[in-house]
Amino acid sequence: MATHRNYSKWLLLVLLLGLSASSLGLRQKRQDDEEGDGNEDQSIDELCKDRPPDEYFRLTTSGDCRDVVRCDKAGENLKTRLAGVRCPNGLAFDIERQTCDWKTNVKNCNQLEKPRKVLPILKTDEPVCAEGKLSCGNGECIEKELFCNDKPDCKDESDENACTVETDPNRAPDCDPTQCVLPDCFCSADGTRIPGNIEPNQVPQMITITFNGAINVDNIDLYDEIFNGQRQNPNGCQIRGSFFMSHKYSNYAAVQDLHRRGHEIAMFSLTHKDDPKYWTGGSYDDWLAEMAGGRLIVERFANITDGSIIGVRAPYLRVGGNKQFEMMADQYFVYDASITAPLGRVPIWPYTLYFRMPHKCNGNAQNCPSRSHPIWEMVMNELDRRDDPTFDESLPGCHMVDSCSNIQTGDQFARLLRHNFNRHFSTNRAPLGLHFHASWLKSKKEFKEELIKFIEEMLDRNDVYFVTMLQVIQWMQNPTELTSLRDFQEWKEKCDVKGQPYCSLPNPCPLTTRELPGQTIRLFTCMECPNNYPWILDPTGDGFSAK
Repeated sequence: MATHRNYSKWLLLVLLLGLSASSLGLRQKRQDDEEGDGNEDQSIDELCKDRPPDEYFRLTTSGDCRDVVRCDKAGENLKTRLAGVRCPNGLAFDIERQTCDWKTNVKNCNQLEKPRKVLPILKTDEPVCAEGKLSCGNGECIEKELFCNDKPDCKDESDENACTVETDPNRAPDCDPTQCVLPDCFCSADGTRIPGNIEPNQVPQMITITFNGAINVDNIDLYDEIFNGQRQNPNGCQIRGSFFMSHKYSNYAAVQDLHRRGHEIAMFSLTHKDDPKYWTGGSYDDWLAEMAGGRLIVERFANITDGSIIGVRAPYLRVGGNKQFEMMADQYFVYDASITAPLGRVPIWPYTLYFRMPHKCNGNAQNCPSRSHPIWEMVMNELDRRDDPTFDESLPGCHMVDSCSNIQTGDQFARLLRHNFNRHFSTNRAPLGLHFHASWLKSKKEFKEELIKFIEEMLDRNDVYFVTMLQVIQWMQNPTELTSLRDFQEWKEKCDVKGQPYCSLPNPCPLTTRELPGQTIRLFTCMECPNNYPWILDPTGDGFSAK
């Protein structure tokens, strides 16, 4: 299914990149043929009045749901014209999500346009409200702090309709380096500044290898091969990875052993529910149950008792806005690793969210946090996936390595790794994130071989370290030059772990839960078997009383 999703995104990208005055819509051709028809010009102006230039809409609900148009001022004399797009065969255009998708997934073919929301009147030449109040769309004045609190207070509900990172009246302030100082706060105007103002040639090039999803028999062998205990960073400590794990089908004896060996275990959710809207619009309690509930399961059944599960990544990278980050702060999560930064000339360093994020909220329908939060953002810099960066025209970047849909061979993957390493290393040495689903690395033997070859090549140098997300934060809180890094104490913990797993024969507990009727799922753990399969209402598996 993920392949299908990537395929449809790729097709849409091809379409969007090809947009121009000669776009695919029939409507535009007719418009060009009838240039002199004043009535049509007028109706186009009416159609486009107050409509954002990047919003696609339908001219009719008849047909096969593939055709949409947008308002385009690229015509002669900058007259507004309609530029059309047609989704490929088998796909339909989702008006809500503004993207092509498989026809069965699109439920709004009878809808001409995205619903229009009334916006508040936030900018006026003269003040229209008393101090401390702002104007709703209908002119009513309410207290500024009532805006964007997830509860409509204006009669027209406009106080909840302008709540992005840029428009929320109660948004986090722009970075102020005099107020934001390490170790607790780090920001810079454009996100590219090196912590501690260290010279780039004295900064270790940190590389974070992360995996998303369940940890089990399907991928343990891959992790054992990459992290075989023989590969060491220049300080003599083993290389490390970060594992953002989802609960269902995870083998907790394997999780326990990864943690014993010094790898970082972090949360990818409990249910990994397949509905992106559930994550984008999730309530505080949804995020609490998914991430804090998921952490409770891992701590109990992988016997992780040191409080080291402090990171979160949102499924589908669908960030949950302020609600997600409020929950994280309350539950003592330290960082999020879900927000992507668009591909730029210089990559972005992780930052704290006390101040406004230093880049655009990247992605379709993303819900980035607009308020101030005491959370680190381990930003995902998009990778440049061009085969020949000196020659190829620019392509949109990709955040997960497996979402770089043009990478089909080991040679292409090898070039991707080295080119992106050089992009980071030759500029500000911001950490390079290589984010995977294990299934992609296992899909072709050459992918795994190229990754291992790349790791070993990097370890032959003395300025590259493969570290966890937590280790990146530890370095940023105490920036240390390469020459002193061999004695950097925070990176010496669990330096060179030997020994055997805690148990070689875990309990293969076959369990059920009323929350997943008809399913028996095995939970492998070195701990005692619970009564029920742990799930969202019963994370301990001890059972819950019927309400």
